[in-house]
Amino acid sequence: MVSVVLYSRPGCGLCDEARAVIVAERARMPFAFEEIDISGDDALELAFGIRIPVVVVDGSEAFEIAVEPRAFADAVRR
Repeated sequence: MVSVVLYSRPGCGLCDEARAVIVAERARMPFAFEEIDISGDDALELAFGIRIPVVVVDGSEAFEIAVEPRAFADAVRR
């Protein structure tokens, strides 16, 4: 099963948009999904801070800042 991780923080509008794309695709095709809040974690803030949302698909960074629905669907269906 494909695994998707969304790195985000509360109050992030782009994160809300990315989550909506992920949830909509998950309704069409099952995959594991985890959302990680980077707030307060210095290592995650350093790694992802200004690039959030960051979406990782099966261990590889696939998207940052914006998640295009068709490209995301292709990424999880490979």
